[in-house]
Amino acid sequence: MSNRFTGQKNFEHGRQAITGILMVNLGTPDEPNPAAVRRYLAEFLSDRRVVEIPSLIWKIILHGIVLRVRPKKSAQAYQRVWTKQGSPLMAGSAALTQKVDEQIQSLFGDRVKTVLAMRYGNPSIKQGLEQLRDSGAERIVVLPLYPQYSGATTGTVSDEVFKQLMNWRWTPEAHMLGAYHDNPQYIKAIATSVHNSWEKNGKGDKLLISFHGMPKATLMNGDPYFCQSHKTARLIAEELKLADHEWEMAFQSRFGAAEWLKPYAAERWQALPGEGVKHLSVVCPGFSIDCLETVDEIAHEGREDFIAAGGEKFDYIPCLNDSPEHVRLMTDRLRKLVSVWETEGQTDTASIKQQLETSRKLAIDCGASS
Repeated sequence: MSNRFTGQKNFEHGRQAITGILMVNLGTPDEPNPAAVRRYLAEFLSDRRVVEIPSLIWKIILHGIVLRVRPKKSAQAYQRVWTKQGSPLMAGSAALTQKVDEQIQSLFGDRVKTVLAMRYGNPSIKQGLEQLRDSGAERIVVLPLYPQYSGATTGTVSDEVFKQLMNWRWTPEAHMLGAYHDNPQYIKAIATSVHNSWEKNGKGDKLLISFHGMPKATLMNGDPYFCQSHKTARLIAEELKLADHEWEMAFQSRFGAAEWLKPYAAERWQALPGEGVKHLSVVCPGFSIDCLETVDEIAHEGREDFIAAGGEKFDYIPCLNDSPEHVRLMTDRLRKLVSVWETEGQTDTASIKQQLETSRKLAIDCGASS
């Protein structure tokens, strides 16, 4: 009879426990070529949280059509945005994680460790969790980098985290942080990025607040993403003191033939020049880090469509990425929980070391090897 717990790193008696932080983003291909994109899309689009079409029908469509056609086209798009550090999503997520880790360690020292994982692709959630476990993490905070909740984003991160923990002999105390769509710091940070763009490029005739699209069926089935996106957009407009005619929201990245959340961003930026909007500013607060959908679909394709429709100036406002405001927001969200864990049952350092040594000796007396 097989044992799924074999092969794990043994618990080390007497080692001081740490708190692990797992920051999770969507994912990215390892390289900007069709083969790597195909592997990534196969994992991403096989997730039942992402595509809710009946499994047998979707497998035929996915393997018979989508994975034969889309990888080449997507690879060309990735090639346009690829950097020396990889995709924009990977580069930005890694930079944010490093800065958050530095800030958290400045508060709690090496008792806290922060690592990055991707829901699809590398580094995987499995790899990230194992890295924390091998570092001595007995408590883990999972921080999905999705401001608004959706089953296809935060929900599937939760699925994968606890799926992996099911295979651990000793499961840690784990906490999933949720949506922060109406967090005042987050709203102010987005507003600051908009103001910075206006100071540099001039204030547009209209601000388009664009979120990643989801099938309409997700809303009808109870997913809060649509409502949380609307609340985020409203709060940003209020923070910027915009009149109703100075802003609107839309949803981008529609895929397939089904009806998705409306209005569609691609239709709006083609229609706006005919409505008198010649200078358009676009911000995407549903993304924490710039990625293919923002850098290429919005900043490249969206600009081309807007200009072709008669627009004159199109300003894409970058995501928060590793900005000081974003680092502060993520650090503050983590600090509140880590502070509670760090103070529970803690005494002075000498007492802690003595407790660890006593525990180690007792374990050896009971037959442990170390």
